[in-house]
Amino acid sequence: MELTVLGRTVRHPIDHVEVFPAPAHVTKVRFTTDELSSVCPVTQQPDVATVVIEYLPREWCIESKSLKLYLWRFRDMAVFAEALAAEIADEVMTTVKPHHVKVSLTQRPRGGIEVHAEAERSAK
Repeated sequence: MELTVLGRTVRHPIDHVEVFPAPAHVTKVRFTTDELSSVCPVTQQPDVATVVIEYLPREWCIESKSLKLYLWRFRDMAVFAEALAAEIADEVMTTVKPHHVKVSLTQRPRGGIEVHAEAERSAK
């Protein structure tokens, strides 16, 4: 697979993460960010969340700049936290094809309620 964003100036979100060959003996990879933003599909108010993406690689690993640009695509997207966690897990499973992926998303409180959603997918 060819890396198209690493080492280049990219000023827009992308639709899919990019991958590189997984090094031997890497058994788990975890990414964490507290800057995931989206929009409430009902109120149109901004939502901010922390997301942890953890996967057990097979052939591929996620290139981190592409992950940042992929997550950026949700900034103006109207989506519930639960659906967002599921969509990210689906992207990792589809593009990276790991043994297993777990996405934990914690949306910052708005109206006094914090939302925590987890989505997991495993290879068949």
